[in-house]
Amino acid sequence: MLSKRLIACLDVRDGKLAKSVKFVDTKDIGDPVEKAREYYADGLDELVFYDITASSDRRNIMLDVVERVAEQVFIPLSVGGGVRTVADATDLRLAGAEKINVNSAAVQRPEIISECAEAIGNQNVVLSMDIRRVEASTALPSGYEIVINGGRKPMGIDALWWAQEGERLGAGELVVNSIDADGTRDGYEINLTRRISEAVRIPVIASGGAGKPEHLKEVLTEGRADAALVASMVHYGDYRVSELKRYLDNEGVKMRMSW
Repeated sequence: MLSKRLIACLDVRDGKLAKSVKFVDTKDIGDPVEKAREYYADGLDELVFYDITASSDRRNIMLDVVERVAEQVFIPLSVGGGVRTVADATDLRLAGAEKINVNSAAVQRPEIISECAEAIGNQNVVLSMDIRRVEASTALPSGYEIVINGGRKPMGIDALWWAQEGERLGAGELVVNSIDADGTRDGYEINLTRRISEAVRIPVIASGGAGKPEHLKEVLTEGRADAALVASMVHYGDYRVSELKRYLDNEGVKMRMSW
């Protein structure tokens, strides 16, 4: 049995660490490089860095922030936001990112997944999906819809279908980010995460809603996620990375322990 991973998400806006609730009411809460260094020292497995306004602002990602993080954090670094071409992906790899995340651009031009997979390897391409719960319909049979541009634009695409299509096109991992749960600290969207995990063969990272250690255990077991992504619960100092990993290990969830 493979170990589960604990991943911290750093949403960055204008070079500052930011946090929102359900993708709105975004506030600056600190320095992303300082937080990355802190979590790395405390045993974090992986770091995800999102430039949350790159797509909506139609600009390239901030490579300088990526470089500063990569210089000080020696765990896998996954970066997304504004990745539209293989050249963007290559620039991020040269700046120190191990994996690149595609989201809005992949929905609008799915070939970017295959192109990046061919250029940098499937294992380094992550399809990040922002998903909202809707009324099930013929067009959206799962009852979950893909949205893009930071949750601003619904696409009429069924999330379960898109997850399978992303895998077919060459994505090596999926991030399942529930907009309904994002920033609420009320728990992950277990039904959504489990359904996608059961529909694909590649690793699934659960995102959105973590508020207490029990939520992580639930999504890694009942939700069948391969990794749990956290943000608010560590950014605001409610829990430490090492504390969360120790709790999960004690609860029988196989973790990568460094102590």
